[in-house]
Amino acid sequence: MLLAAPLPALAQALTADQSAKVDTIVTDALKSSQVPSASIAIVRDGKIVYAKAYGDQGPNVAKTTPDARYQIASISKQFTAAAILLLEDQGKLSLDDKVAKYFPEITGSDTMTIRNLLSHTSGLQDYWPQDYSFALMENPVTPQQIVDRWAKKPLDFKPGTKWQYSNTGYVVAGMIVEKVSGEKLLPFLREHFFQPLGMDPINQDLAQGKGFPTGYHRYALGPVRPEKPAAAGWLWAAGELAMTASDLARWDIARIDRKIMPASDWEEQETNIRLADGSPTGYGLGVSISQRDGDKVVSHGGEAVGFLSDNVVIPAEKFAVVALVNADFGRATGQITHGIANLLLPPAQDQTVEDARTDLARKFYAELQQGEPDRSLLTEDAAYYFTPQAVKDYADSLGPLGKPESFEPIGGPRLRGGFVNRNYRITYPDRKLLLVTYAEQGKDGKFEQYIVMPGG
Repeated sequence: MLLAAPLPALAQALTADQSAKVDTIVTDALKSSQVPSASIAIVRDGKIVYAKAYGDQGPNVAKTTPDARYQIASISKQFTAAAILLLEDQGKLSLDDKVAKYFPEITGSDTMTIRNLLSHTSGLQDYWPQDYSFALMENPVTPQQIVDRWAKKPLDFKPGTKWQYSNTGYVVAGMIVEKVSGEKLLPFLREHFFQPLGMDPINQDLAQGKGFPTGYHRYALGPVRPEKPAAAGWLWAAGELAMTASDLARWDIARIDRKIMPASDWEEQETNIRLADGSPTGYGLGVSISQRDGDKVVSHGGEAVGFLSDNVVIPAEKFAVVALVNADFGRATGQITHGIANLLLPPAQDQTVEDARTDLARKFYAELQQGEPDRSLLTEDAAYYFTPQAVKDYADSLGPLGKPESFEPIGGPRLRGGFVNRNYRITYPDRKLLLVTYAEQGKDGKFEQYIVMPGG
């Protein structure tokens, strides 16, 4: 009933000024990134208070609407993890079961647990680390074919000793759901989660053609072009769903209210998994875990062919924000969710640390413009990334731009994978750039990532 209500009714919990500022945040993100459209939903006090779509959803949608289903990709992982938790409640499996109990043919399955699969600590090689469709994705695939090609390779590391994102692990987890429940994955999710919550997602492979947003891609600063979807089956349990922003917000409300699953299951999903050496991963079971002003933040992003998504929940504040876009470039989703969160929940940042980190980011930018980066500011991985060719390209493309008009943080810091993610908008008279950084914790932590791209 809430989804069917007119937008003005949904928006009443925001002041007119807040609504206008939300609209500005979204439209600015679309303009600077050249992403065609966005659909958002905002939860305050455990209720959807704003749901709106912006821009051009493509030729298959007659009129831009918040009812359009966008592909949410890897945000789907938390639903696969929830299915596992539900089956554990039913006494049909345990998170600590060895994978060999279900699929002994998988490499290392006698040493990895279901918990390893869901927390990206299994050591299984990721079958899709790229940010584009590779050649095999021209053809349909089955979960078993993915397992046969990628899950029977040697492990990248001993289970539990490292964190490495692995879509392959989630395909295996989905296969376990089907084997144990005796049901197909999507009907299982629909019966136990979607229908009780009034959600109506569909298989993302079917979210194409009339009535659905068109996905777009862009090569460097070239034209924004419609992107050819991947063939069927490639995302499945690792990212199988397409839904509206309001549908995803309904799931966020269930998380906030601890409904549909026992509270202990939600807590289990949101527990920061630690490696064998005790170090935190910044990840739970299908969700990223971080902190904001002392409150736990449960979040996840998603990338499909032609689509990006971001979902941020702060349970203690009964707050959530969803941003879905029909382009796989530009990082508009993060700009939107961070901007809205900071508008409605202004962060109380440690200015000493954050000012220092901004100064350091600005300093390293100037050094890259000169082609002389201070490598003592880089971790081993970041130093590997900045090859002589990379440094030259940075200097050749950024140097002529000169000193930026402004260099400012976008949103607040958040933990991921043991590093702190901070993003910045770099503004020139004729363009805006986006800087995405990851760094070791603390004022003087080394950069693990420092990547500049169009947008911001």
